Amino acid sequence: MLVSCSTNDLHTDPTGFYTDENFWTSEKGATAALSGCYATLRSAGLFGGDAVPLLEDTATPNAYNYDNSGGFSVIANGTQTANNSAIINNRWRACYEGVGRTNTFLDNVGSVPMSEDIRNRMIAEAKFLRALYYSILQMYYGGVPLILETPTLDHASLPRNARNEIVTQVLKDLDEAAEGLPATYTGDDIGRATKGAALALKARVLLFEASPLNNPNNAADKWEAVAAASESVMNLSEAGYNLLSNYRQVFMPQNDNSAESVFAVQFKAPEQGSSFDLIGRQYNTNAPIRDLIDAYYMKDGRLSSESSLFDPASPYRDRDPRMYQTLVYPGDIYMGSVTTPTEPFKITGYGVKKYTIYDKEPNTNIINGGRSETNYMLIRYADVLLMYAEAKNEVLDTPDESVYAAIERIRKRAGLDPYSLPRDLNKSQMRDLIRHERRIELALEGFYYTDIRRWKTAETVLNSTVYNAMEQPLVTRRFNPQRDYWWPIPDRERELNPNLEQNANY
Repeated sequence: MLVSCSTNDLHTDPTGFYTDENFWTSEKGATAALSGCYATLRSAGLFGGDAVPLLEDTATPNAYNYDNSGGFSVIANGTQTANNSAIINNRWRACYEGVGRTNTFLDNVGSVPMSEDIRNRMIAEAKFLRALYYSILQMYYGGVPLILETPTLDHASLPRNARNEIVTQVLKDLDEAAEGLPATYTGDDIGRATKGAALALKARVLLFEASPLNNPNNAADKWEAVAAASESVMNLSEAGYNLLSNYRQVFMPQNDNSAESVFAVQFKAPEQGSSFDLIGRQYNTNAPIRDLIDAYYMKDGRLSSESSLFDPASPYRDRDPRMYQTLVYPGDIYMGSVTTPTEPFKITGYGVKKYTIYDKEPNTNIINGGRSETNYMLIRYADVLLMYAEAKNEVLDTPDESVYAAIERIRKRAGLDPYSLPRDLNKSQMRDLIRHERRIELALEGFYYTDIRRWKTAETVLNSTVYNAMEQPLVTRRFNPQRDYWWPIPDRERELNPNLEQNANY
């Protein structure tokens, strides 16, 4: 019987069982190598550690990180350097670990005696992962060394390639991956990279290229490419993508790898768990701030400034149902008790439910660090719809029915009443609405930081003061548009490789 890749393999880091002499002599060895390519996703530089993806929103107007967990507070405050932020150091190192592992796999799997069908699928998986690691590098650091072979000492002195060269290779890998990946898996293989994952990641990469940060002249062909890539995922009927009916349930462990999950980092406790529940329930290092609460619509789908439902004396009443399914506010019931502005969430008065098992009901299941197993959705179908709507709106002179339909699917699932939008919105109004909808729908999932960078709005929204539930100031943030749209190359990497030129103004 052939040994196939499975999600059990995804949760195992191969250590000590293979050598260079015997690693590439069997399908079992190749399977272990590919598992190592996936395992990097759970590193502290990417989507593992304590709760790295959930901390990223603390570098935005959505949340506050009181103790610089992960190094995100210095980024939020505009005081990051090339040596004072853990995430800036760790993300570079983790991505190149993933690149090195995928390159080694691709260079060696061709000689392994195994089924050609399985080999070709595994090659496509590795190309997807290599594209993912390089896409992250170029989105945060800009140009980086482009390495497409097994690591050697010669690579330690390579200069940075231009960012567009990295993007070209990423898109090439994703196109080839999409050709070789299945639309779905069954059984233990569920959770591996799919055709839809490759197409959706392609859309995300193209979205970054089309946005104002990298497309100052708003070239329509770049937006057309995003719309086409997003639509290819929407039209992939055999994948069965859809929005779950209940927003809160999207982020619960029982719905891992659901119809809404396009690609997720797989966690399994206790071997390879995360600390999502601990961060949300106790540490509160991704504490929501007042600016996010004020951003939520009222339940009639209007902004608080436009809705007759809004009462300043009861600011949490009659809000978008997603607010109640995402966070905890003063006066809410949490784990059986009524909350206050200082209990149990002392930092801002607000807590996070999303990606935790905790809600209103009493719960004696106290999950500690490394024991959470809810998968982290790197791409979910709601994001695909939002990417399509944003891109299509930029292509057209005025939004067409397909733009309205994509946004209204999300608003309908949210429970807004009415969820429908007036059909006389112009392009600018629809742009603002889509950006706002992205902020709310994807709140506290780790995507807003890249959104405000690519939109070039960070210089406005991050030059501001952070307030808690009692509207007391916590910190005043700064963002330097001449520097802060890109992260610095870590000092330790430049010490090892002096040929790495530093980004501007670091």
